[in-house]
Amino acid sequence: MLAVTLHNIPEGMAVGVVYAAFLSSGTANGLGGISQADALALSFGIALQNFPEGAIISLPLRTEGISNVKAFFCGVLSGAVEPVGGLLTILAVSYVVPFLPYYLGFAAGAMLYVVVEELIPEMSQGKHSNIGTICFAVGFSVMMVLDVALG
Repeated sequence: MLAVTLHNIPEGMAVGVVYAAFLSSGTANGLGGISQADALALSFGIALQNFPEGAIISLPLRTEGISNVKAFFCGVLSGAVEPVGGLLTILAVSYVVPFLPYYLGFAAGAMLYVVVEELIPEMSQGKHSNIGTICFAVGFSVMMVLDVALG
């Protein structure tokens, strides 16, 4: 839970930087021509990928006997740091932007740790391990295609 929560802070900061750039477009100190559609697209993309991240928290807690409500709220709370990170970034954007690549690298590392340490070993156990492997390969392939196609 801690790794996913730490991963969500830089994601919120990324959204904050984009909204700060949008809000400052047209001003003397503007960060660049970011449209409202650009800012919404990033926000929507990060919000959409937060559903599986919440599941990463909630489902293992549920299998360990935690109640549905408590497991759900633990998943929700792990993502609640994103709006806080976004708002703080908007307020301090001139200080945060130079360090954003490092923050995003930290976020990626936190998620890779969770995947390698927790999800891959659990996925490869049991009678349906092939399904997990295939889904992992398909998901990785889709992300690589999107990375190349969208630049």
